[in-house]
Amino acid sequence: MQPILCIDFGSTFTKVTAVDIDIPRIIGRTQSFTTIHDDINIGLQKALDQLEEMTGITDWPVRLACSSAAGGLKMIAIGLVPQLTMEAAKRAALSAGAKLLKTYSFELNDREIREIEALKPDILLLTGGIDGGNQKVIFHNAHKLCELNMRCPIIYAGNKTIANDVEKILKENNWDATIADNVMPTLNQLNIDSARSCIRKVFLDHIVVAKGLTQVQRCIDNILMPTPSAVLLAAELLSKGYLSEPGVGELIIIDVGGATTDVHSVADGAPRQSNVVMRGLQEPFVKRTVEGDLGARYSLQSLVDGVGIDVVASVINTSQEVVMQMLKDLAAHPESFMEEPGLLKTLDDVAAEIAVRESVTRHAGYLEVHYTPFGTIYQQTGKDLSYVSHVIGTGGPLIHHSNIRSALKASQADPKNPLSLKPNHARFYLDHQYILAAMGLLSLKYPSAALKLMKETIIEV
Repeated sequence: MQPILCIDFGSTFTKVTAVDIDIPRIIGRTQSFTTIHDDINIGLQKALDQLEEMTGITDWPVRLACSSAAGGLKMIAIGLVPQLTMEAAKRAALSAGAKLLKTYSFELNDREIREIEALKPDILLLTGGIDGGNQKVIFHNAHKLCELNMRCPIIYAGNKTIANDVEKILKENNWDATIADNVMPTLNQLNIDSARSCIRKVFLDHIVVAKGLTQVQRCIDNILMPTPSAVLLAAELLSKGYLSEPGVGELIIIDVGGATTDVHSVADGAPRQSNVVMRGLQEPFVKRTVEGDLGARYSLQSLVDGVGIDVVASVINTSQEVVMQMLKDLAAHPESFMEEPGLLKTLDDVAAEIAVRESVTRHAGYLEVHYTPFGTIYQQTGKDLSYVSHVIGTGGPLIHHSNIRSALKASQADPKNPLSLKPNHARFYLDHQYILAAMGLLSLKYPSAALKLMKETIIEV
């Protein structure tokens, strides 16, 4: 036996997955509350004690970890034009596993500077201008950021012509600045790999220390990445395969949590019909979006407000007053976990289904109709996911859903919205053991084993 330990320090739970690489197989999985406010080792040790009782193993020669504890990796992205460099910066941050607090475009003003101070990001991403393009706005924003009464790592990924000048301005004003390649070197060309690598390096070098996670460094190999990055790695591996082991093809992963819903797609997303033309930025093959108003606990109120409290009350067959009281109760006790049938469990299930439907609608592309003398032309914005074959659900609200197939069906195309490019005829799967983040970690050293375990463990529903 060659045991490997994969640890996910979550905002609520520390999840531990034990894998035997020799077979390979999952030999145990436990979790305990994350004790980020005391000593994060306490929660980890409780999970390890449970795992020892389950497996009898006390020695783990390899321990891999990811983290979204202490708020995850919080970033602010600053660009020039909202649909261009601002969107490119946003995609770079999200693809690195960040929690994007806010985005800003054009010239920063005093109110926005005070807002950035209040948000307290872990990393700032400053972009703007194609190579050889706009300089004025970037210089303005670099000088404006120096007025902040705070400092954190900052990554510049804008117009390369002035990269050295921007770096000098920032470093002379006590910023820890890193220079990356321009996220948009030419118009509509997306180039986020360099920025993403820099974000990950800053996370490893600075953020782990800043969040007090160095307490666990003595008992693990390292915290390798934010948890969403691990899930994204797992998604790409499962889709593409490894060496002679084929993947499953184009897929979507929907991760419904208490505060947010993440959607990961691994798909080409290009137009499929000859009368469809692409609009805007090119879409990445591997894409992540995060919806901060679609959580099943901490953002439940905004989720219900989005669809209407009357609609939710009608679906769960109760009054609006009862729904309002349940929302207050859950806001006071967000750790409450519903297993037994009843109104609260029904509300949990309805919230998860709404999160699935709305998050995939926002993640997927859409068409706009244009009538020309030569016939009807469709303009596509975003990814065409209509041919995606696999939709995978994960996260507590889906894993414990009373009717998981019904929940995941909410990700499918709606005849009432024919211009949305959501999946048409996908098959549905559930990560019922919550292993995707662990498999993303495992894939760094043992991709074949991680792929095999995902194909065996993620079940069709």
